[in-house]
Amino acid sequence: MSAFAPPPSGTGCVECLAGGGWWLHLRRCITCGEIRCCDSSPAQHASRHAREAGHPVAASFEPGEDWFWNYVADAPARPVPLSPPTSRPVEQASPGPDGRVPDDWRLLLH
Repeated sequence: MSAFAPPPSGTGCVECLAGGGWWLHLRRCITCGEIRCCDSSPAQHASRHAREAGHPVAASFEPGEDWFWNYVADAPARPVPLSPPTSRPVEQASPGPDGRVPDDWRLLLH
């Protein structure tokens, strides 16, 4: 890996965007830069990506958060330098994306 983790794949969960889903919060894989949804989100794509791709560590992709998580160890991970941007745009809705979040979204969280 270079001195910095790869840039993020975009501003939303790649799988939710492709499949018509929605997310609560976003996580960034520090190995490949893919953005996936958190474990509170209905699809839990970040932890599945960690298992299936063998990329155990993700960083929060939420504004104002700077923590890292190791899904294999189920524990905080050591921070690494990130290529910008380090979060989704502040003006981007959470949950998101706009137009896909059901009215009863709170009942659908894990």
